[in-house]
This record gives sequence, C-alpha cells and structure tokens, in this order.
Amino acid sequence: MKTKFYKNLKIQTKFTIIILTAVLIPFLILALIFSNRLYDMIISETVKTAQVNSANASPLISSKIDEVVQLSATITEEKFYKNIFYSSTDQDLTTMAFTNAAAEFDDTIKNLEKRNDINVRIYMGLPEDSLFFNSSNTKNVFFHISKAKGTYWYGIFQGSKTSKLYCPPSYLSKYERENLGDTAYITYMTTYYEGEIYPCYLAVYYSTAGMEQILEENIVTTGGVSYIINEREEIVATTNEALSATYRLKYSDIEDSLLSSNSFISRDVLGEKVYVAFYYLPATKWYIVSVIPEDPLVEQGTQIIFRFFLIVVASVLFALILAIILSKSITGRISRVVHEMSQAKHGLPKPIPPADSNDEVGELIDTYNYMTEEMDELIKQEQRTAESLRIAEFNALQAQINPHFLYNTMDMINWMSKDGKLDEISEVVQNLSRFYKLTLSKKNTINSIADELEHTQIYVDLMNMRHGNNIDFVIDMPDELTNYSIPKLTLQPIVENAILHGILEKPEKSGTIVITGWEDGDDIILIVSDDGIGMDEDTLSSILTKRPLGKTKGSNVAIYNTHQRLILLCGEGYGLSYNSKPGEGCEVTIRIPLLIG
Repeated sequence: MKTKFYKNLKIQTKFTIIILTAVLIPFLILALIFSNRLYDMIISETVKTAQVNSANASPLISSKIDEVVQLSATITEEKFYKNIFYSSTDQDLTTMAFTNAAAEFDDTIKNLEKRNDINVRIYMGLPEDSLFFNSSNTKNVFFHISKAKGTYWYGIFQGSKTSKLYCPPSYLSKYERENLGDTAYITYMTTYYEGEIYPCYLAVYYSTAGMEQILEENIVTTGGVSYIINEREEIVATTNEALSATYRLKYSDIEDSLLSSNSFISRDVLGEKVYVAFYYLPATKWYIVSVIPEDPLVEQGTQIIFRFFLIVVASVLFALILAIILSKSITGRISRVVHEMSQAKHGLPKPIPPADSNDEVGELIDTYNYMTEEMDELIKQEQRTAESLRIAEFNALQAQINPHFLYNTMDMINWMSKDGKLDEISEVVQNLSRFYKLTLSKKNTINSIADELEHTQIYVDLMNMRHGNNIDFVIDMPDELTNYSIPKLTLQPIVENAILHGILEKPEKSGTIVITGWEDGDDIILIVSDDGIGMDEDTLSSILTKRPLGKTKGSNVAIYNTHQRLILLCGEGYGLSYNSKPGEGCEVTIRIPLLIG
C-alpha cells in the first residue's frame, strides 16, 4: 500500500518531499543542540551589556552634574555676589540693590539662564520688608527665604550641617518643579545685614531630561528600568516612574551588594525574578541602578527561537519554490493546461498557445483549445438570447403604458365633444398629435430630458383644458441637465398619477406640481412633487408593486411599469421611490444614470 501511495503522488509532490526533507533535518538537529543553552547565553550577554552601559553612562551623568556645579561656582565668583555674601563687614544691601553692579549681575544671571537652560534663585533671610527685594535689579533673582520654607530641601539644610545639596524632584516644591526645574543644586551661605547674620541659599534649577536620556540608552531590554538613587533613597532620575517604584532597592543593600557581588545581583521582587546591575557615582554618592526582569529575557529567547523557526520556514519556502521550478521543467505544459482550466471558476477559460509536439500532451492542449472556443461561442449565444429577452420585456412594459394614457386622453375628448367645444377639441387633437409624435418618434427608447419635459407639459395642458386650468405646473430644471437622456414616458405617468389620484381627489380639485433635478455624482436625481391628498402607508407600500391599490384608489400599472422599465434599462439601484403622508402631498424621486442610452 505504501508503494502504491508513493507511485500515485504527483511528480511535483515527490520533488517537494525530497527537497523539504533535505532542508528540515539539519535545522532540527541544530535546534535540539542549542535550544537548552540559549536562555543562559541571553541572560549572561544582557547583564554584561547593562554593566557596560552603566559604566559608560557614569561619566556622562557626572559631566551633567559638573556643569551645574560649575555654573553655581561661576555665579559665586561674580563681584556683586562676593560683595553681598563674602564680606565680613556690615553691608548697605539696600543701596547696593540699586547700583549698576546689581544691574550687571542681573544681566549675567539672565544670560547664564538663557545659554544653559537653567533657572537661578537666591533665597535670603533678610527682613521681609527690606527694600533690597524691591529693586528691578534684584527682584528677578533674589527672593525672601519664606519662598523656600516648607520645601523638603529647606528642612534638610535646617536639620543637618551640610553646605550643599543635590536635590531630586521629591525635594522640591510643586511650584519649583513646574516653573523652575525638576532638580536643583543648592548651596548654603550667609550675609551681614544691619549687624546680624542671615542664612541664604543659592539654588540652580535644571532639568533631569538630559540624565533621563542617558538612562534610556542604558536600558538593555524591554520591560527594564534604569534609575539614579541618592543616599536618602530618593529617585533622582528614572526612565519609568512606576517601574522604578516597583524595583526600588535600599541604598544600604546596594552598598553591601557592591562589595560582595562585583556590581551585579539577582533578586525576587513581588514574586518576580530580576537581575540588577549598578554603578557608583562618587561625586554625588549616587548609584545608577539597572533592573532587568527575567520575563523579558525569556521572551527575548522565545523571539530568537521564533526567528530561528522563521528562517526554517523561509528555507522551506525556498525549497518549495525550487521544487516547483524543477517539477515544472518536466510538467510545465500539463501545469499550464491545469492552471487555465482552474481559472474557469472565476471567469471564461482562455486558449493557450498551440502545442509544438504531437504527443499526448500536445493532443490534450489541442482538445482544450477546441473546448474553450466552443464554450465561448455558447456563452455569446446565451448573452444574445438574454439581451433579446430584456428588450422584449421592455417593449411589453411600454405597450402597457401607451394604451393607458390614450384611454384617459380620449375620455377627455369625449367629454369636450359632449359640451360642443369644437375649438378646444381641435387644440386637444393638435396637442395629442404633438404628444404622440414625441412618444413614437425615433425607434429607440430614449428621449432627452428636454423632450420628456415638453411631453409632460403637453399632457398637463391637456388635463388643464379638461379641469379648468386648476393645475399649476412648475419646471425648475438647470439648463445643462436637459441635454442628458432619460427613458421615454418616465415623467408623464408620474405626473398623471399625481393629478388623477392626488390633486383631483382634493375637494377644491386644484393644486401644484413641481419638477426639479440635479446631478448626484454619476447619477441624475429628478423630483416630482405635488400638494395632493397624499397616500397612507398601505397605498405607499403598494405603489411600486403589482398589488391593486383598492377599488377607490385606481390602478398603479403605469407607475409599476415605469419603475420596472428603469430597472431593466439602468440596472438595480435605479428607478422610483415614493415619500408621502395623508394630507401632505407626495414626492417621487427618480434616479437614473448621468449618461444613459
């Protein structure tokens, strides 16, 4: 049975099996050998990369801090600054605030702020009503110390003997973070004023964006976080506030780990295993901490395996294409016939170039070409039959309309003859002659909209002669629209229905009919509206069907036939639609293609 199965396989399948087997076996062997060692290799390489990145980030962050410290030192070297804070004698600070030296110092601070994207504030413990703060030369930089009270950094200065402080965002007030900078370098100094010594603080505010950008480059895996922590276990800068809070380590634990683990530890945090690399910044006593969760590493290993299998799939596809090319070099002509025959599911089969040999495949190609020619001829014959049927249906529908109108018109002539209105009868006959000349002229079934409007106008004139000119007929049509085509006898049956079953059903037997239209994309919209008695829901639902409208409502054969003619000539989506309510008149929408006939 196995031998029989193999023999029944197509040649292309046999080639495919052989080549795919030759490709898959080596890949499977490699996968079994290396898959167990893959995760250990990834973890080792990732942690090593984090350590290197931290070492590279350390001088960059130190440089950022040094820049701020240097800017602070630059300010303290200014002559005006020294006169205020480094003088050992009592100074007339109020007078100094209004000098050119104060103005020059203010300009220097503004230039430093602008060039280095910082903000400088000097908080002084002078009496709050001191005129020193009111000078235009000092009010932009010097502030009363009450502005600093209540901040965390002010409390630290009050509770310790430190003279300088690197402030993370948590040390600053909300106002400072939003308006000055989210970090600051603050130094303590004093000044003499009216015989007393007052504490003062020089604060240089700056943004952690630069440090955070450096930390971003320190992240070695998705889901990890890098942050800087100070000796008070406050986060100075971080790449992700939520993750740094989750993976925050104690400062003391980091110090202990640094001595025992060569800057690398593994921890369990909230049931999740993480790998932590850290680096010490001696100038500030800060640590750069890089946390690498195990799950992303596992996911990274999975992605590598997935890429490996993608390579396998790509190789298999390449082998498959190679197998198809090789097999087609043998079975190309047969495959061509099979392909063309399969296209019959989606359209007509097409002939292929004649065979250049007289073998069995050549006979198959000749037979296929003969079959396609026969099928093509049969389909064309069926299309001609369907077209003839469509025209016959249209002519039958049109034949139902013409007698219907003629009957109504002859009834009007009969009525006028009984009243002896010979002149009026002559006018009616002339109008009727013009009416049928427009209807029956030319052999095609299409009129211009202009002719159709004239045709309908004649009909309304005939009806007005019968009903005492009680029907107002208004045509509001753009001139450029009248040159387009429309099927004959489209408007007249609708207007006739509006008169007989709308306006003449009113007690006063008078009313108005309005015809308007416009272009709607590739279509034309025509609206025929009247102020007749309208229709109820039952009549409205029956108007475009063959169902009778009732004994007192007349026949809807003309409207139904007009609607069906439009569908036959223009296709589905075209035709008539009615909108009406009892006592509110009726509106008929006619949709036809922009170019027809």
